[in-house]
Amino acid sequence: MSFSSLNDIEAAAFERDGYIVVKNMVPAQRFGELRTIATDHLSQLIAPIEFEVDVGYPGAPVDVSSPGADTLRRLLQAFARDEAFRLWALDPEVKRILACLLQTEEDLSVSQCHHNCIMTKAPGFSSATLWHQDSRYWAFDYENLVSVWLALGKEDKTNGCLRVIPGSHKLEPDSGRFDAAMFLRPDLSENKSLIEQAITVELNPGDVLFFHSRLFHAAGRNLSDETKLSVVFTYHQTSNKPIKNTRSARFPSIVM
Repeated sequence: MSFSSLNDIEAAAFERDGYIVVKNMVPAQRFGELRTIATDHLSQLIAPIEFEVDVGYPGAPVDVSSPGADTLRRLLQAFARDEAFRLWALDPEVKRILACLLQTEEDLSVSQCHHNCIMTKAPGFSSATLWHQDSRYWAFDYENLVSVWLALGKEDKTNGCLRVIPGSHKLEPDSGRFDAAMFLRPDLSENKSLIEQAITVELNPGDVLFFHSRLFHAAGRNLSDETKLSVVFTYHQTSNKPIKNTRSARFPSIVM
């Protein structure tokens, strides 16, 4: 779908599937600038940073003494890193699309707690992210948030692009279908049949994926020779407040 054609049909697709991809939304000059800044921050190890060893997902180094323990996973607090990231996070066209997808005329805000980062999936020691819903980790008055994922380079199976399960944002799985880390348990037959419905979301640089916080998604390891970079912000209606004294309320949201 092209950016200029976004309309009620695409909004209906989002309602049905829990995600849409807007192709070629960001021109080369703009995503190139963001990529240059992200690469510079990576090379200088500008904090705050999350390392693969911090999360302990499959494929990640076991501990700080293991090979690859210095492999980066995310550059955190993207909104505060550079004006270029702030301009993208608050982009009027992003706001227009979000208002359409959320079917609201209310004010919208970008969270500084989730995701608000540059995903930096590196080759060699990158981890796999198992099937989960972001809303299971977040605490808001209601689970109706949208994440906006901008590809700064090509994303495909080789370098660990996202996989999603269309329509899964409407599901209400019992707590027993999740493990202690709130990932879907792959040993259960009902989860296996759900995972079999997954599709791969391949992106070109400048493509933007909009996906609901309740959508089940996962990602593989980066088996290529280059680091995969993506900018990800999460949005909510301003009236949808983070619950006090939770991780979701650590930093104030920014009204668009």
